[in-house]
Amino acid sequence: MPMVVSDPRQPDNPIVLANHAFLEMSGYSKEEVLGRNCRFLQGPETSPQVVAELRRGIAEEHDVEVELLNYRKDGSSFWNNLFISPVHDDDGSLLYYFASQKDVTAEREARKQEAAELRLLREVDHRAKNVLALVQGIVRMSRTDTVERYAAAVQGRVEALAKAHGMLSERRWREVPLAKLIEAELQPFSNGRVRLAGPPIALPSSLVQPIALLIYELVANAAEHGALSNIEGRVSIDWQEDSASERLVIRWRENGGPPPSELRDAGFGSRLITAIVERQLRGTTKLEWHPGGLVGEFSVPIRRLASQF
Repeated sequence: MPMVVSDPRQPDNPIVLANHAFLEMSGYSKEEVLGRNCRFLQGPETSPQVVAELRRGIAEEHDVEVELLNYRKDGSSFWNNLFISPVHDDDGSLLYYFASQKDVTAEREARKQEAAELRLLREVDHRAKNVLALVQGIVRMSRTDTVERYAAAVQGRVEALAKAHGMLSERRWREVPLAKLIEAELQPFSNGRVRLAGPPIALPSSLVQPIALLIYELVANAAEHGALSNIEGRVSIDWQEDSASERLVIRWRENGGPPPSELRDAGFGSRLITAIVERQLRGTTKLEWHPGGLVGEFSVPIRRLASQF
């Protein structure tokens, strides 16, 4: 075990004994160590608070144990588990300080890795529960008149989630550009008949799958019942982030769709849309059926909600 002995009776408490293990760990020779205070192991990233704790222990002549970042002669750093203990004579007078060191860099890295893995497992567990909750809602709220249509409806919605999941995975579960997410969900349906407009917005990972499902639900219903079911029909989607209220606002407008009464009678998936926006995202939904088709506005708290995940 690396160890040194210093003499507090001399100016600046210099090292008077250093064993071979200490010299090997630090990279210094005996001549470079003896007669110097051990602070030469400190460097630019050494914690001043830990150094202050050491100084208090030495000044008060009691044992002290800390972990601090030290530096070898070649400039490389290592984490040092340092233990310092005063040595007194029979009369209680202070003679020396004994200090042992242990390079605990590998142990700290292992603890750091373990903590990171634990955080990752918790995050994976949380995300899995979120996705399962979405799928559960899809299964429960899908409504059709035949088993085949029910299976197709559920499959399409789950595939929309899977597509969003793939985008998140590609981006290492960081933000996803909102425009890119919308384009991906529009791809099977739009045929160039959907216009997008809005500033670049990085969508927090916690919102990606619910927003993807919202867009899918709107465009799939428009393709079956609304404006995209007609060759002349068109859809516009625009969005903006209200920084004052920390909300994301998405607007959907159809033109050239069937008569509003027919659209309302079809149900237009409004139950699932409302559930996504209001129950899960804690936002607000406005759906209006105009002569040209559905007009919708969806507002969700983008910052506050993201911080909860």
